[in-house]
Amino acid sequence: MGYVIGRRSIPLAVDRNRLRRRLREVVRAARPALCEFDVIVRVRASVPRGEIQDAVAEAAALMRRLTGVTPSGSAP
Repeated sequence: MGYVIGRRSIPLAVDRNRLRRRLREVVRAARPALCEFDVIVRVRASVPRGEIQDAVAEAAALMRRLTGVTPSGSAP
């Protein structure tokens, strides 16, 4: 798993690190199913401080779509 979060997307290092920590939580929840993949999450658009949770929710939805794992950890 890799993360690319540039300064232009999120100017403050505190916010970039907060997003990385929350993305790691998403990956931990989907870890058994992600072992088959090499995934890089790249933040391309600007993410305001108040929308970090929305970005995390979008990443979680993409992980579920990639792995086919529901939030409870069971297959659909």
